[in-house]
Amino acid sequence: MENAEYRTVMPDVELICVKTDKFKTGYFSVTLLRNLRKETASKTALLPYVLRRGCSKYPNMESISAALDELYGASIDPVVRALGEVQSIGFACGFADDRYLPDGETILEKVIGLVGEILLDPATRAGTFDSEYVISERKNLCDRIRSLINDKRSYSIARLKELMCDNEHYGVDRFGTLKTAERITKLALTRHYRSVIASSQIKLFYCGSADIDRVEAAVLAAFRTLPRSEREEDVATQIKIDCAETRFFTEELDVSQGKLAMGFRLGPIMYHPDYAAIAIFNAVFGGSVTSKLFVNVREKLSLCYYAGSGTDRRKGVMLVSSGIDFDKYQTALTEIITQLDACRNGEITEEELSSAKKYVITMLRSLLDSAGGLEDYWLGQSIDGLTYGPEEYAALAEDVTVEDITAIAQSVVLDSVYFLRGRIEGQVG
Repeated sequence: MENAEYRTVMPDVELICVKTDKFKTGYFSVTLLRNLRKETASKTALLPYVLRRGCSKYPNMESISAALDELYGASIDPVVRALGEVQSIGFACGFADDRYLPDGETILEKVIGLVGEILLDPATRAGTFDSEYVISERKNLCDRIRSLINDKRSYSIARLKELMCDNEHYGVDRFGTLKTAERITKLALTRHYRSVIASSQIKLFYCGSADIDRVEAAVLAAFRTLPRSEREEDVATQIKIDCAETRFFTEELDVSQGKLAMGFRLGPIMYHPDYAAIAIFNAVFGGSVTSKLFVNVREKLSLCYYAGSGTDRRKGVMLVSSGIDFDKYQTALTEIITQLDACRNGEITEEELSSAKKYVITMLRSLLDSAGGLEDYWLGQSIDGLTYGPEEYAALAEDVTVEDITAIAQSVVLDSVYFLRGRIEGQVG
């Protein structure tokens, strides 16, 4: 069982260590946590990409690549995530575990040292980021933001979140907006970098055969110049329990298939959330191939090309996504609510419950098969203040009852409905 060991190594810097001999490669990540804000999201998201372009010792990507080649083909990749209303940026590194290197050679310290150099000693000119790097990566960021509309399924969910949470930070995309991204200058980004480095909460994750004392020593050496200052505010996600009334939004684009997205608040159960029960409820309702949405709405009634749900336990929301013919909007909407009502009424078969548990438990145990999966899990647990591992989570899931699911379903309330449809024939613009 891969459980994690936690250690505070510097002010507001936590090391999470999973010691295991299971993998041939080691994994190390550094994650900086910031509150997700519309005004700063683009600048924060741009930072790891600009930093990855070069540092003082290795001032361009070619020299960094050469250094990684010397470390037996190690990799360092930028990471940008949104975890509830928390924006996380940083780097994820994969490298050969020391056990598999020739002649007793070790590279753990060198890899972590290189990460420290990239993060803390960036390539600059006259005290600011290199203009070429900022302009190039700013263009790439703008392209990422523009490309969202090309995936209408993801776009519809993003628009639902933006409209549903118009007065909440949850509606902000992890990459920010095109407007704010286009305005980023090298001076503004440099100033933001200094603030982010000094005041961010930081999580360091390691998975491999080394013990935590050795990893801590490597981290302290690599991050010895890390500035630390008081955080201006706690890093947290605000949960909205309910809504006054359901809101409906419709947009038109040149699409051949409609996208129906529905946003629910999980409701009063979030005062004392049972995360395992929420996971099983989601699997029963729409989060698996044996769910009510998949089996009934998609397969039996053929109302949707796809239909599924997902929950965000940090924010206390559930989002439903479906692809439909334009004229099936009302029928599909009604039937999705009907399936939720079935959960509210306890109309859940033993087979549905058993299949949902099997799905959730399989997903949890699959995390044990990759260092990246373990990093994602334990980072989330650390942010949420939880300590139980995937196997313990699986045991909790096994104990979930129909009554638990019914209680959650009865707590859920529909907040917003978003429908993306094709343009009306003859309409201009």
